[in-house]
Amino acid sequence: MSRAVVVGEASLVLGFKSAGFEIVDVPDGEKLLTELNRLARDSDVALVLVTEPIAAQAPEALRQFREVSRAILTTIPTHLGSKHLGFKDMRSLVERSIGVDMLGKE
Repeated sequence: MSRAVVVGEASLVLGFKSAGFEIVDVPDGEKLLTELNRLARDSDVALVLVTEPIAAQAPEALRQFREVSRAILTTIPTHLGSKHLGFKDMRSLVERSIGVDMLGKE
């Protein structure tokens, strides 16, 4: 059975548990790398959400996860505001796939 996981600071992700997500408490970017490596090896994981503040600390961890896992990984904003990391990732993918900036400039 496929699993959905949310990764980030416990105080920011605990609410996802009521929606059926597995919670992975990650206090910093170093721990994010460790946890994403673990999740990438788990074929039951289908969706991974990462809070933007933690994702911003370790963008390389997200890149590595996407290279080895078939799971969908995206960042989610918090009450601290959005840095639009998910949009920037999507823009980059679209631009590389079609060679045109279809989503407009920032």
